[in-house]
Order: sequence, then C-alpha cells, then structure tokens
Amino acid sequence: MYHNILIIKMSAIGDVIHALPVAHALKQTWPDCRITWVVERAAYDLLTNNPDIDEIILFDKPQFKSLAGLIKHAPALARLLKSRRFDLALDLQGLGKSAAITWLSGAPKRLGYCNMRELSHWVSSPVCGAHKDGHVVERYLDVVRALGCSVDEVVFPIHITLEEQGQAEIVARQAGLDISQRYVVLAPGTNWPTKCWPTAYFAELADMLYDASVIPVIIGGPGDRRLADEIVAGAAIPPVDLTGRITLKQLAHIIKRASAFVGGDTGPMHLAVAVGTPVVALFGPTDPRRNGPYYGSNIVLQSNRNCLLCWKRTCEKICLAPIEPDKVLAAVHKVARRK
Repeated sequence: MYHNILIIKMSAIGDVIHALPVAHALKQTWPDCRITWVVERAAYDLLTNNPDIDEIILFDKPQFKSLAGLIKHAPALARLLKSRRFDLALDLQGLGKSAAITWLSGAPKRLGYCNMRELSHWVSSPVCGAHKDGHVVERYLDVVRALGCSVDEVVFPIHITLEEQGQAEIVARQAGLDISQRYVVLAPGTNWPTKCWPTAYFAELADMLYDASVIPVIIGGPGDRRLADEIVAGAAIPPVDLTGRITLKQLAHIIKRASAFVGGDTGPMHLAVAVGTPVVALFGPTDPRRNGPYYGSNIVLQSNRNCLLCWKRTCEKICLAPIEPDKVLAAVHKVARRK
C-alpha cells in the first residue's frame, strides 16, 4: 500500500481530464491514501473540490521560464514537495519539466507511462501495459494497474459546486440563454489550426439548429474571440456567445446541461465526455482511437482526406473542410436523442 502519492499532470485541459480516473482508481484501491496533484493554472479549476484529491500544488510555469526564476522559485518548490514525504510519484506528463518535479519530490518509487519524452524515462520507469497503443485514458490507467489497482469502472470525478452552478446560470442568462431550454454547445477553438472546423460551417450549423428549435451556444477561451466573432457575423441569427466569459467549472455546468456538444480534439470536448453530455467530435490530423471521446453516446466524424492522421499542427489544406454541416446536424440529432 502507498500512503502519500504524487500525481504530476500539469496541462493541457484535456490531458488533465484524461488522468482524473487515475486518482479515482487509487482512492478506490487505497481509500486512506493521500493524493497530491501538481497542475498548471489553466487546468487548476478542474481539480478543486475533488473527493479523490487531497491537495493541489499549483505549478506557476511563468516563474520557472528563466534562469533567475528557477534560482528563485525551485528551492521553495523542492522543500514543499519533500515535506510531503511521498512514497510514490506518477509522472503522467512524461516531459522534462514533469521529470524535474518527480525528481524533486524525493519519492522512492517513480512511474510513468509509455512514450515518455525529453529523457523523463531516466527519472521514472515507463509502464507499457496492455493498452500501450490504445486510448490515452487506458494508457494512464495501465500505470495504476501495474501497482495492483483494479479498475472496475472508469470515473472522471469533476465536482461542480452549487455556487459554481449558480454563477454559470447567471452568466448564461446575461448572454441570453436559459439553460432549461434545449441548446447545443459549439466549440470552434482548438490548440492546432488543423483541428479547427471552418467557422463558416459553424455559422451554417447554428442556423440549422435554430431552424430545429435548438439554441446554438458558442464557448471558448479569450483566445477564441476571433473565431466566435466570425461565427456570429456569419450566422443569420447570432448564437448565444459565452466565449471568454466563464470559468472551467462553470463551463462544465453549461456543457452538462446541454443536449449535445460539437467540437474538435480539444479540452472542452473531453470535458463534455467527463460530465456525460453526448459529443459529436470532428477529427482529422489526430487519431480518435487515442484522443477521441472516451465513452458515452458519442459520434466521431472524420475528414476523408488521404492524409488523415498526419499529426501536423499546420497545413495549407483546411483539414476538416470535407465534414459538411448537414452531416454534423444529423449526428447532433442522433446523439441528442440518446441523452
């Protein structure tokens, strides 16, 4: 049995969501263990009020970007980590920065998952289990299976407080959305240009949803403002726009109450899966067998280009353009009926 366990999974939002079942599996196996999670600011909210996580350590990445920052902040981080006397550290990031944190923790047993990079496998032992070529959620769970944890059920523990629910509904009403109405969440933003579905298609889909008496709701971070503006400008009736207006946990509540979710390989898509909302996922350069919606009543629509699964971040082609709005609308109606 392990008593003090450190999980290092700092970013991105979707990756942190994928790792949540690890904490749940550990707690199910060893209910009295103490779990500490190191995370960056962008995904911090996902871990708050989580019954499976006892402590969250914020890794403020900008503080460590320069040599002066490292000299100033690394000793305090090391003291904090070592004071917890971890007996197990799980590096689920598999990069140089996570390897450094794993090493500083002083944990005598250190594990990672298959395909660790940037020499992180020198610090933690990679676990290549039965799912090493499968979905990333299963790859992470193979690490705790190697410790003797039985994963009877894959659970994504995200706890949305009543206050967070209320705040989300206030912001939604201010934007023109009553969440008791039928609505579909549209997520145009992604971290790779090749993962983006054309904004003109989102605008066309929004009009089709209005015609079907369903309210389209755009979500995204501040960096998605341009995409949202293009959709609003291109639609005959402007969709409800929540871009940059809500926190992650408020977003989780909005998505949870939706009839369906439409988006690419991005954090909010995985958040929709975690809270149980049916997803229509749009894929091109990345592999849905690894990164797609993990479970639930979901549909994956893939581009039909011959360069599918190229894993390129940029390209002269609009990768997802072959996926037409009417196909997405039909998929939305299909998954919404399942909810």
